[in-house]
Amino acid sequence: MTSWLLQVVAASRGGDFDALVALLDPDVVLRADRAAGPTPEPVVLHGAHRVASGARLASERARFTQPALVNGSVGLVMAPRGRLFLVLGFTIIDDKITEIDVIADPDRLRDLDLAVLED
Repeated sequence: MTSWLLQVVAASRGGDFDALVALLDPDVVLRADRAAGPTPEPVVLHGAHRVASGARLASERARFTQPALVNGSVGLVMAPRGRLFLVLGFTIIDDKITEIDVIADPDRLRDLDLAVLED
């Protein structure tokens, strides 16, 4: 598994803002479907500081996050009590995360091809 993914997991679980920002492209875009966010509408965040702030707020949920293959690419799954809740897919360019797709909509989750990776 790539080292950046291990760093994402550790920084998210620890709520380490600076470590999260260091992993993100300055112009990173996070897109979360409406089932994932605190609002009934989809969420789009732009910029490393905004995305890292959002991730830090979710640090409690991150303890249920595990590395996984998401449609053949490295990502993260969140499954508290073994029940799939949320999936994060990443686009990486030059060792920086440029896009994050957060999927929580049950219909979209059912369409994903997932395989848990070992830590």
